[in-house]
This record gives sequence, structure tokens and C-alpha cells, in this order.
Amino acid sequence: MQWRNTSSHYGLISIALHWLVAMAVFGLFGLGYWMVGLDYYSSWYKTAPDLHKSIGILLFVVLIGRMLWRWISPPPTSLPGHDRLTRLGARFGHAFLYLGLFVLMLSGYLISTADGRGIGVFGWFEVPATITSIPGQEDVAGLVHEYLSWALVIFAGIHALAAVKHHFLDRDRTLVRMFGR
Repeated sequence: MQWRNTSSHYGLISIALHWLVAMAVFGLFGLGYWMVGLDYYSSWYKTAPDLHKSIGILLFVVLIGRMLWRWISPPPTSLPGHDRLTRLGARFGHAFLYLGLFVLMLSGYLISTADGRGIGVFGWFEVPATITSIPGQEDVAGLVHEYLSWALVIFAGIHALAAVKHHFLDRDRTLVRMFGR
């Protein structure tokens, strides 16, 4: 398998980044959903949010890398059997996922830094708090973060169902290309 994308296949780096981001997004969603129900006396009360923030910051870095890689190694062209509406839907769907993830991470940053403290990332480095003066910053960003996380996870599920539909109903190579075949 090649490292870079070709006109007909995804390369190893694109495939690895796709699945890494997918696992991180669903893992962060599960962790976030679980941690908001923790009470003050739980041993995970501080650990879970710190873990969520650290993984979120690393995901932001990976997503920037993924965007750069997409520019360096463009994705394969659409399959010949895809009509204009399918190509347009895929383009808008991917744009929504990318833009949504960046807005989601920005809202998480704004929640976490509203009190003026930076975000420590596994003790390796700290992301400073640079924006702290937005009125109701933590509350507004919290609502954006909550609703957008649900929207993205639901949309990612639809994205997966569309790939399965392409595989079983349309019998095209859309799904198998993302598995490196």
C-alpha cells in the first residue's frame, strides 16, 4: 500500500488519520457524556475532564495535520458511478465534519479557558488562555459544545451508513477504499 493517495485509492496516511480521528471523536463523545454525570466526590471528577481536554487538544493538532495532508495528497476522485448530487453531498458532508470539528474544539477551548487558566496536555505542555472576556463565555461555549457534539456524532453515523449503503446497495468501492483495498 502506498503512503500517499492516488487518483483512485486512499493512501495509508489518509486511512490512518481518518480512523484515528473517528475513534478519537467517538471516544471523546463517550467520555464527555459520562463525565458530565460525575459528582464532586467521584475519583474521576478532575481526571476525566483533564483527559478529555488533553485528547481534544491533541485531536486538534491531528486535524490540522489531516487538513495539511489533504492539501499535500488530495483525496481520490469520485467514482465514475457517482452522480452530481452524490458528489455534492459528499463534498458538503465532509466540509460539515471538518468545520464542525474545528468549531467543536474551539468551543471546548473557550469553555476550559473562560476562567483565565490554560489547558495542560498530559503534563507535556500547556495551551494558554488567550480569549477570556466574552460575556457568558463558558455557558455559551458549553451549549455550542454540547449540541454540536451530538450533531457531529449523529452526522458521523449517517456518514458511516452512507458508506455501508454504497457498499451493499450500490455495490461500489466507496467503503473499501477507506480500508485500503
